[in-house]
Amino acid sequence: MQLDIERYSAKVPRVVQHIIFWLIYVIFFALLHGSFNEKYGTEFAVQFILLPIKMVAAYLTIYSLMPRYLLRGYYASFFLLLALLLILAGFLHWATGLYLLGPWFYPEEAWNGPLVYPAKILKYATYVYPVVVITALIKFFKHWYQQQKATQQLAQDKLQAELKFLKAQIHPHFLFNTLNNLYALTLKKSSNSPEVVLKLSELLNYMLYECNVPVVPLRKEIDLVKNYIALERLRYGKRLDISLNIGGDIHGKMIAPLLLLPFVENSFKHGVSGLTSKAWVSMDIQVKGEQLTMKVDNSKSNNGTGKDEDYKEGIGLTNVKRRLELLYEGKHDLKILDTDDSYLVVLRLVLSGGRANKTEQDEIEMLNSG
Repeated sequence: MQLDIERYSAKVPRVVQHIIFWLIYVIFFALLHGSFNEKYGTEFAVQFILLPIKMVAAYLTIYSLMPRYLLRGYYASFFLLLALLLILAGFLHWATGLYLLGPWFYPEEAWNGPLVYPAKILKYATYVYPVVVITALIKFFKHWYQQQKATQQLAQDKLQAELKFLKAQIHPHFLFNTLNNLYALTLKKSSNSPEVVLKLSELLNYMLYECNVPVVPLRKEIDLVKNYIALERLRYGKRLDISLNIGGDIHGKMIAPLLLLPFVENSFKHGVSGLTSKAWVSMDIQVKGEQLTMKVDNSKSNNGTGKDEDYKEGIGLTNVKRRLELLYEGKHDLKILDTDDSYLVVLRLVLSGGRANKTEQDEIEMLNSG
């Protein structure tokens, strides 16, 4: 609703908006006063004659007094100057009635008295007061809305910058790990090295050119996981037992890019890389409706190397935790279980409803409504 009003206001020139406001004001009070004496033509003329006084008082308030004093916190100065402005407007209103309106439109009424007549001046100041208050309130709420919008935009820009930074960190982190794998194979002069280079090329192509969007098809993320596992199979060979089970309907589902891979990476880097035998990694990805459940279970070394904290707080997991907080706030549950002989990661994620699944316009509306 706020966005609709804003779009409409942007289409109507500011001057036209002001003209419409003052016409509505004149028509309303002319009809109101005219209903008392059935002299609508006279009341329209009176309202138009007095309009410049009220406009000057209103514009001095919203464009001079409010920016200089009220919005800067100088409340005493603002209300003192506003009172003086209303008294001056009341004086001009009384003078106009005494020398112009009375003789022209109300000759039968007694318009007499001195020019400096405090009681009359205060009385007519109250006639100016309502429109000044109305315009001041409009100006104040407009200022408040703009401040809220600027704050929300700043928060959104900060969020987007943080997400881009976190996702950018994934690329070099992944590349570093994979190049280490390739280095290990080349040292052994393995015939699998060309295949590693080819798969690495395919993975980087996906990361660099297909992940620059808020969400990607879930099946592509799973293909990424499969390709990464294929690389690790080439590296570890028969000394590592790897199993991957995928269940449920993954087609048509969307997910934030590069969200699953860090858990898989972590299982190999911190879970099994130090083992020489009996190493294993078991992965299970299930989709039921809009909920994804991913379990990554892997063996660990019992040699007392003190790597538990490295596993839980490595660059990959730290990044993905923060991305989950930003993209799927209230829509995910992550548990890391440390047993004597294995690590188990369980991620439950609601694929729809996260911030990652919203377009930029949806997100702006969500922030404004909040």
